[in-house]
Amino acid sequence: MTQYLISVIHDWDALPPAEDMQKVFKQVDEFNEELTASGAWVFAGGLEHPSTATVVNASSGDVVMTDGPFAETKEQLGGFWIIEVPDLDAALAWAAKGSAACENLVEVRPFQSDPES
Repeated sequence: MTQYLISVIHDWDALPPAEDMQKVFKQVDEFNEELTASGAWVFAGGLEHPSTATVVNASSGDVVMTDGPFAETKEQLGGFWIIEVPDLDAALAWAAKGSAACENLVEVRPFQSDPES
C-alpha cells in the first residue's frame, strides 16, 4: 500500500458565497465518511488563508522569517487528504471524488518510498 497526498488547490480571490461553502462542507464531510469507511483514510485537514502563513528559512544557518505565503500566486493550497491505497489508479479515483466534493482542482502525489525497500 502506498500513501498519497491529495492537495486541494484554491483560488483564494474567488471563493464562493457562504451559502455555497456550506454545501461544499457537507459534500466534503460525506466524502470523508466514505473515505474513512473504505479504510483508505489516513489524515485530512483544511488550511487557513495563505496570509496566515509564515515562511521560515534556516538553510544558511541564520533563521529568517517572512510573513505571508512563499509563492506569490492567487492559487494556493487550501486543504489536503492523506490516503493509503494499493496504487495510483485507486488514488486517482479517490481524487476525482474529492475534487467533486470540494468543487476544486486537486493534485495527487505519492509520498517518497523508503530507498531501502
